[in-house]
Amino acid sequence: MLRRAERGGQRLRLPLRKSLLGRLLAVSALVAACSVAATAWLAVQTTSGAIEQEQGRNLAADTRVLDGLLAYAAEHPTWDGVGITVDELADASDRRITLTTQSREILADSAGSSPPPPALPPQASAVVDPLSVAAVPSEAEPGAGSVTVAVPGTDGAQRSGNDRVDPRAVGPFKLPEAERASLRRTAEETVRCLSRSGIASDVIESPSGRPRIQVVGNDPDRMQNSRCSTDDLDSPTGTETKALTALNGLVNACLDRQGREAVRLDLDLSWNTREEPEAATAVPRPVPGVAVPQEARPTVLPTPASLDSENDRDIASCVGIARQEQLSSYVASPALLFISDPGGGAVPAFELSSGNTAKITGVAALVLALTVGASVLAGARLVRPLHALTGAAQRMRDGESPSHVVVAADNEIGRLAAAFNDMTEHRARLEEQRKALVSDVAHELRTPLSNIRGWLEGAQDGIAELDASFVSSLLEEAVQLQHIIDDLQDLAAADAGVLRLHPEPLRIEELLTYVVAAHQAEADAAGVALTVAEPEGREPPPGLAADPVRMRQAIGNLVSNAVRHTPPGGRVTLRAYATGSGGEGDDTVVEVADTGCGIAPEDLPHVFDRFWRAEKSRSRRTGGSGLGLAIVRKLVEAHGGTTGVASTVGHGSVFTLRLPSAGPDPMRTLV
Repeated sequence: MLRRAERGGQRLRLPLRKSLLGRLLAVSALVAACSVAATAWLAVQTTSGAIEQEQGRNLAADTRVLDGLLAYAAEHPTWDGVGITVDELADASDRRITLTTQSREILADSAGSSPPPPALPPQASAVVDPLSVAAVPSEAEPGAGSVTVAVPGTDGAQRSGNDRVDPRAVGPFKLPEAERASLRRTAEETVRCLSRSGIASDVIESPSGRPRIQVVGNDPDRMQNSRCSTDDLDSPTGTETKALTALNGLVNACLDRQGREAVRLDLDLSWNTREEPEAATAVPRPVPGVAVPQEARPTVLPTPASLDSENDRDIASCVGIARQEQLSSYVASPALLFISDPGGGAVPAFELSSGNTAKITGVAALVLALTVGASVLAGARLVRPLHALTGAAQRMRDGESPSHVVVAADNEIGRLAAAFNDMTEHRARLEEQRKALVSDVAHELRTPLSNIRGWLEGAQDGIAELDASFVSSLLEEAVQLQHIIDDLQDLAAADAGVLRLHPEPLRIEELLTYVVAAHQAEADAAGVALTVAEPEGREPPPGLAADPVRMRQAIGNLVSNAVRHTPPGGRVTLRAYATGSGGEGDDTVVEVADTGCGIAPEDLPHVFDRFWRAEKSRSRRTGGSGLGLAIVRKLVEAHGGTTGVASTVGHGSVFTLRLPSAGPDPMRTLV
C-alpha cells in the first residue's frame, strides 16, 4: 500500500515553477519583456532624437527671424519699410511672419492681405525690442546678442557686464564716413607696423564703424611689447565724444537722484569715480557695443581703489537706463512677433509628455500581456500531450495494460507520441513472446522429462525391462533434453552479447562439403538428395574469417530443417558465391535451397522467431524444438551478417546467409 501511494504521489502535477509550462511561460515573458523594453527604448531614443533635431531646426529658424528683425529695429527709428525684410525672412524660413504693435496692429505680414490670412495665435512668439534683448545667440550677425555694461573688475577697474541693449543699436555713436575712413587708415597702418614686427593681426569694424585691431592667435602681450602705437585708435572721435558726454550726463543725473557720486565714463563704458588717475595698468578692453575677445584691443586704464558692490550695481543700472534713454529715439519701438505655419497654425512643438509616455507604457504592457497570453495557450497545447505521455508511461510502470496516446499532429510532440505508441506495441509483443517462451520452454522440457520419468517408473514397477532398448530410449530423451538446453544457452549468450566466437580464415566451400557429409546419413534415411552445387553465373566466394564451429552449427541447422520439411524424392542444395566480382571487399552468400512444401507468405516474417513452427501441432518429430532457425539468425548476426528467406508454397524454400569477408566485429563480440 505504501509503494502504491508513493507511485500515486509521483503522478501529482509538478509545481508551476518546475514544470515545462512554467519555464516556457517565464522564458517567453522574459523574452517579450526584453523585446518590448528594447523596442520601446529604441523608439523613444529615435523619436526623442528626431524631436530634438526638429526642435533645434525650428529654434534656429526662429532665432534667425528674430535676429534679423532686431537688426532692422536697431538700425531704423521706425518700422516703415520692414515688409521687405519680413518677406525675405519668411521665404528663407518657410514660416508665416507677422509683426504687430503691442496693441496687435499689424505692421507687416508675410501672408499678405488677399485672401484674408488666418487669425494670429493667442500668444506672441517673441517681443522685438532692441533695447531689451534676451541673450540669444545669432547665426546671422557676429557679435549680435547681448551687449555689455560696466561692472567692477578684479583689478579695481569697472568692466563691461550684461546689458539687454542690442549691440547693433549704436545711435549717436555711429561714426560719419569721414571719421570712419580716418580711423580705418590709422588701423591699417598699425596692422602693417605689427606685421613688420612679426605680429599677424586683423582689422575688425564694430557696428558703430569704429575699427579695432585683433591679434591673430589671441596673444596681446606680443602687441604690448611692439613699438606700434594705438593711441590714435583709443581716442574717441568728435562724434563719440559728443555722444559720450550726453550719455555721461544722463548717467550722472540718474546717480544724483540716488544720492551717488558722479562718474566719468570712458569709451568702453567703464567708469571711474576718482578725478586724479594713478599709475595706469594695461588691461584688455572690449570694443563698445560688440562682443570681441578681450585681448583684441589693449589700452591703458586707471586702477582705482576697490568700490563697494552696491555702488557698482547702482552705477551699472544707471548706465543701462541712460543708454536706453539715449537710444530710444534712434531705434524702432517694441513690436510683437508672431511665427506660425504658412497655413496659420502655430509652429508644432514636440515633446515626450507624460501622456505620450503613458501611451507608450500602455502599448508595451498590452504587447507583453498578449505575448504572455499566447505563450500560455501555446504552452498548454505543448504540455498537454506530454502529460498524456507521462501518465501512460506511469501506468505501464505500475503494471497496468499499456494504452495508446493520441497523435494530434505531425510535429515533434506528435512524433514522440507515435514513437511511444510503437514502443508500447513492441513492449506488448515482447511480453507476449516472453510468456510464449516460458510456455514453450516448459512444454519442450516437459516432454522429454515426462518420457524419462515414465520409463523409470515402469522399470521401478517391473513393467519395463532394463535392457539395451530401455537404456537407448532413456539416452535419446536425455540427448533431446540436452539439445534444448544447449540451444537455450546459445540464445541467451547471443542476447546478452557474450557469445564466444573464435574466428579464423576458412574456405566456405570446404565447410559446405563437411556439413553435407555430416548430414548425409540423415538425408539418405529421409530419401532426400543432399548436394553442394557450383554457383551458376556467379563468382566464387572470397576468403572468409569466421568461427568454423558456429558456422557449421548455423548451416547444419538450416540443412536439418530443410531435410525435415522435404518429402522423399526431393533434394536439398547448398551453394556459396560472392556478391560482386569476388574481391576482398565482397560479401559471401550461402544458400540452402529445398524442394519441400514451402512456407506461407504470412508466416515468412516469423520463420526466425523462437519456438515458431510452420506446423502448429508442436510435434518434435516434424517441427523440431523451434529454436534452430532462431539460433541461425543469432549466430549470423554475431558474425556481422544477415539472414533471409524466400519461399513458394508447394515448390520449396531458399534460406540465405550473407556474411562479410572481414568477419565479426571484435568490439561487439567476445573472442
